[in-house]
Amino acid sequence: MRILVATDAWHPQVNGVVRTLTKLADAAKGLGVEFTFLTPQSFRTFAMPSYRDVRLAMPRPARIAKLIEEAHPDSIHIATEGPIGLMVRRYCRQRKLPFTTSFHTRFPEYVRARMPVPESLIWRALRRFHSPSRAVMAATPALARELTDRGFDNVVLWPRGVDTHLFHPRAIDLCLPAPVFLSVGRVAVEKNLEAFLDLDLPGTKVIVGDGPARVALEEAYPDAIFLGEKHGEELADIYAAADVFVFPSKTDTFGLVLLEALASGLPVAAFPVKGPRDVIGDAPVGALDHGLRSACFAALDVSRQDCVAFAANYTWEASARAFIDSIWAVGAVLPGRNGAEPARFVA
Repeated sequence: MRILVATDAWHPQVNGVVRTLTKLADAAKGLGVEFTFLTPQSFRTFAMPSYRDVRLAMPRPARIAKLIEEAHPDSIHIATEGPIGLMVRRYCRQRKLPFTTSFHTRFPEYVRARMPVPESLIWRALRRFHSPSRAVMAATPALARELTDRGFDNVVLWPRGVDTHLFHPRAIDLCLPAPVFLSVGRVAVEKNLEAFLDLDLPGTKVIVGDGPARVALEEAYPDAIFLGEKHGEELADIYAAADVFVFPSKTDTFGLVLLEALASGLPVAAFPVKGPRDVIGDAPVGALDHGLRSACFAALDVSRQDCVAFAANYTWEASARAFIDSIWAVGAVLPGRNGAEPARFVA
């Protein structure tokens, strides 16, 4: 089986969408499923206003059609609501082909953080985008319920995973004053990093990641350590060396970094909002509090082994099985494709 994923988010971007799609494709190989990606790398791009590190594609209908037909997919999934997602949606609609979509980003909150646009207008546009989809995939039960309550149809659950071979406890010393409070992610306004950096905490605050707000935050908070983007073993070492993972965002739909931190034995401190609340719930692996400072201190007493055991329940193989099974369940396999029928997967 070959699944074509259309995405406006792709390398060299560093974010949860790119990591999710990459890990999904890797895990699916073991299930006999091949993923191909239609990304901005195939088109001319321009810098996104207010976020120049992100480049948006300028796709043409004929080019989109050619790339899809050359891929010979058995199923089409649209991961993002950007220019590529819109053009692939148009391609499928014109040819009456079934497709699935996924909901990764709370654009209403992201847009509101940058400009005075009513959230209701953005939600209306998102509903329209996803309405023809055979299945709108959501990362958590709470997000699925919210989308259904907001008028989205055919919402299904697609859980996430974590690479426990990479992220696990290890003896690492950053040689920084303890305790080390760590935050990982895009350094952008919607991540609410000031709520973390403003806290009166002992030890050291460390920020891993890059983005349009980094320069201003480095100037405003000279006592914090900004390490920039980190990947692979270097990132895993930083997780393992910290004492508390601080997640100040109030707009994330999931937050893969939460699972990476927990798999590394790092307890979480966050606001009790969608995202961290959906991932952690009542599990004793962190502290969720409207007072983020109180959450940081409470997280210091959390068992690191409990964090590791909790993260072990999230695997990318299970995530891939759920994704593939949803495609079969809603009949989103393209008609008239040659080749043997793939095995039926049950998550």
